[in-house]
Amino acid sequence: MLKAINWFICPEVERREGVVGGAWVFRGTRVPVRALFENLRDGASVDQFLEWFPGVRREQINAVLDLEVSNLSLAVA
Repeated sequence: MLKAINWFICPEVERREGVVGGAWVFRGTRVPVRALFENLRDGASVDQFLEWFPGVRREQINAVLDLEVSNLSLAVA
């Protein structure tokens, strides 16, 4: 069983009251982290995501994906 990701440890995301319903967003944007995973699931590339959401930086995406990978690694251990 997978544990929920602790987004609080990722400096590239934030959650602000009144912004996108309190969802986790890429820091300094209104782009939900969930949008990244939904777009990747639907076949988009990271480059396409960056094109569609110009406020998001590649470093932010890398940090989010790294945290997801480390979470998956813990689930396997």
